[in-house]
Amino acid sequence: MLTQKDQRTIRSKLDNIYKTFLSKKNIDYFENEIVQIIHHFNKKNPKKKKSISEKTTLVICYGDSVYSEKKKSIKVFQNFFQKRLKDYFDTIHFLPFYPSSSDSGFAVKDHYKVESKLGNWLDIKNVSKSSDVMADMVINHSSARGLWFKNFLKKKEPGKDYFLTVDSKFDTSKVIRPRDHRLLKKIKIFKKSDYLWRTFSPDQIDLNFRNPSVLIQFIKIMIHLINNGVTIFRLDAIAYLWKENGSKCINLEQTHEIIKLLRNITNLLNIKTNIITETNLPEKENLSYFGKNDEANWIYNFSLPPLLIHALLFENSIFLNKWSKNLPNTKKGNSYLNFIASHDGIGMRPTEGLFNQKVLNNFLKRLKKNGSKFSYRKVLNKTKKVYEANITVFDALKKSDYDQKGKFYFERYLSAHAIMISFEGIPAIYFNSIFGTANDEAKFIITGNNRDVNRYKWNLKNISNKLKDSKTKQNKFYTSICNLLKIRRNQKAFHPNASRINIDFGRKIYGFKRISENKKQTILCVTNLSSKIQTIKIVKKNQKMKNLLNSKINIMNKKFLILKPFETIWLSNI
Repeated sequence: MLTQKDQRTIRSKLDNIYKTFLSKKNIDYFENEIVQIIHHFNKKNPKKKKSISEKTTLVICYGDSVYSEKKKSIKVFQNFFQKRLKDYFDTIHFLPFYPSSSDSGFAVKDHYKVESKLGNWLDIKNVSKSSDVMADMVINHSSARGLWFKNFLKKKEPGKDYFLTVDSKFDTSKVIRPRDHRLLKKIKIFKKSDYLWRTFSPDQIDLNFRNPSVLIQFIKIMIHLINNGVTIFRLDAIAYLWKENGSKCINLEQTHEIIKLLRNITNLLNIKTNIITETNLPEKENLSYFGKNDEANWIYNFSLPPLLIHALLFENSIFLNKWSKNLPNTKKGNSYLNFIASHDGIGMRPTEGLFNQKVLNNFLKRLKKNGSKFSYRKVLNKTKKVYEANITVFDALKKSDYDQKGKFYFERYLSAHAIMISFEGIPAIYFNSIFGTANDEAKFIITGNNRDVNRYKWNLKNISNKLKDSKTKQNKFYTSICNLLKIRRNQKAFHPNASRINIDFGRKIYGFKRISENKKQTILCVTNLSSKIQTIKIVKKNQKMKNLLNSKINIMNKKFLILKPFETIWLSNI
């Protein structure tokens, strides 16, 4: 049973969200409903707790990232994972596997179903028996062709009053946009003209969280997912959840209160779960989703991909160094989720305040030369700005102004992953990145969707044959990245909450120190960001440290460490 204190905490969150426009009686009703949901769940489930460690590593994939004509895709992926990936990853993040009408799964038609070509709930549950499973709650919007919206138009449940409509007096002049299409769609419904809110696309209609029934529905969806093996929840596009007249309609107080409520509920459940906020925003705004250790368990480290790729392309650590020096260490219960590639692209909003316009323009120019497409967003003066660069990490790092023939493409790629894997937090690697997959230009020609360049799907036989041949590019990338993960798993100094101390070695080198929670292990992580040999002065005690990535350390005159072009070393004291 929940304590009175637990119930008061739930009530305070509901009051903070709804007290200005809901009666006490109505809030009483929804408070009781949440309490009953928790009580009913805990009655059926014994306590299960799991903590993160240096072994916590995610692979990000679609349910059909690997496919075969003979089986449902989730089963195919599970078999491939067990054979090729289970020794390096303990968590699988399946991107939306629900029936969807667009946006590669993010226009969800029904959260209670699994897309039939992928499999069913039993398949998800079977995966969870040997690996942790992370799934999306696409919480900001729902498909215009889904059950809820159909019911909304008929004033039927579930769906009645689920979607956000505003009138012509609603002031949207300050709204922060992530896209460049028209935000509002005028419709005639229920004998009056209203406007539907569409943050991300005409097919993705924003949900109305002023209606507490929508919040209750997502709490039930979360319980449903836990019952089917999911223990990590990605709150997609959460920053845009709440809208207020005349505001920016992003990062509003009510949004933070809803996350706090969800975190509070997960803390009260017998099965341990984690909440991750997906907030592709400038650094300060992104960090705010930790709250006071009472909001997200993990936040995506959105600034890392553009800063890291920029540092390697321009052989300059200045921006990466300044950022990581100021990045706060996480507290127990919180963690950064580190990544370089995702199913989308390289976000540019996180560079706001980190790159000036000249640096950004040069960065985008270089990415364009390497084959990038660009997605745009509208800004307040009605002009467009680049929202993200749509390109695979392989192509992004293939050539630079300093290495125009791409002589060191592999070394750049591997060092980018070595930095990400050793950085404070939990590493997440996009499935295609494991094999150095290039832009899928054929898919882009067919769909015209910029993001599809980074969403290649592998035929099982094809990728299996590639990995059997030691001479293939795919085998080379797979072997090297998996080796980094294998080493990481055995180092206490790579625990997600092990402390990180930034070290400035100058603009051509990037480095930091990781210290285990018990203070017994120290790892010095150093990368040469340039296509030239670099040397750094080292103190005598560091000469006795062993390089976890290579048994040999190149030392000159017992004073200087020699780093080959784009070489990474992990120097450990034990």
